[in-house]
Amino acid sequence: MALLTSRFADGLAVGSDLVAAAESAVNQALRGLDKPPDLVCFFVCGDDPDDVSRAGLRAMSMAPGAAVVGCSSTGVIGDGQGVEITPAVSAWAAVLDGARLTTFALDSLRTEEQFVVVGLPERVPDDRVAIMFADPYSFPTDGFVERSGEVLGGLPLIGGLANSLQGRGAVRLFADGKVYTEGAVGVLLGGEVNVGTVVSQGCRPIGPSMAVTGTEDNLLLELAGQPALARLEEIVSALDEDDRDLVAAGLQIGIAIDEYAERHERGDFLIRGVLGIDPDREAVAIGDVVDIGRTVRFQVRDAATADEDLYELLDAHREEFGRVEGALLFACNGRGSAMFGSADHDTTAVSDILGPVGVAGFFSAGEIGPVGGQNHVHGFTASLLVFSSRPPSGQPYDR
Repeated sequence: MALLTSRFADGLAVGSDLVAAAESAVNQALRGLDKPPDLVCFFVCGDDPDDVSRAGLRAMSMAPGAAVVGCSSTGVIGDGQGVEITPAVSAWAAVLDGARLTTFALDSLRTEEQFVVVGLPERVPDDRVAIMFADPYSFPTDGFVERSGEVLGGLPLIGGLANSLQGRGAVRLFADGKVYTEGAVGVLLGGEVNVGTVVSQGCRPIGPSMAVTGTEDNLLLELAGQPALARLEEIVSALDEDDRDLVAAGLQIGIAIDEYAERHERGDFLIRGVLGIDPDREAVAIGDVVDIGRTVRFQVRDAATADEDLYELLDAHREEFGRVEGALLFACNGRGSAMFGSADHDTTAVSDILGPVGVAGFFSAGEIGPVGGQNHVHGFTASLLVFSSRPPSGQPYDR
């Protein structure tokens, strides 16, 4: 059943007949609007890639006057709930009067030294945000997103990495009537549209903040003038048993967003995974390359911390932007029932804080969103694009 609203609505249908599910989900979303949509996004979870393609083609045919994009996934979000590892389709539709919508499909070409991404739309000054869904097996998402500030002139990028129940080769992407088996698709939003992003990384720091004093590629050799592994062992030895269990389950590290802040607490970091240790060199391997002089702090993640982080960020967003009307939600496939015991957790948090708004999305293999003014690919994160009734802090459209 669609969530009724005048400008934003969502729908969800569960069932092995994916074409019928697509028809039902999109119809639910369309019935929730007071006029035809300008933008439709949909997400398909299914066992057979050909069935997923047929469902996508049917979904795209149902809103001929709109910009329509979507992708396959291992789980979908809509109608106030999440559905994981089960054939289902979710849909989201929006009326965006005054907005300019430009869909795109990206491909990557390999040269002798690098990848070249083709298909980017031309930018104009009042562009607000780009939504992107990428095939992680064929598209250089990490490199593209990390450099997107240069390529897109600082434009916020939000979305997720598509996936499939069948994995590599079975991912499907959809844009304006076409099915893509590789690359990335999306839509550029500009003009008079009030949008903001929320990226909840769900971690809390342990131990002190430390300056990086020695590195080699993605190895941390020294922290605050001491071997990095010795620093880590010192921090872990001071933890209680519960936090040691969290370290064992998956240690993270935070890279400070603002080096000049007096303190670096939860939410002040870009989170990256700790990949392992090198005992011979007393080094710690992390999922990024960090320059000497940067500030880092080890982190842990659990359900309680992730829950609190998401609720606090949503509440702060509501305070800044006022009434929220709709949202797209891209949640890591490691969240949901695996982290919280319920696939509904993240969409329930959105409803609890932002109210009864049209929300849909999917469980992604990596989330895209800005932190500290720069776009990044994340893990175990909830990334949201939120449509509100006013620009932040009452600013005009031409901020």
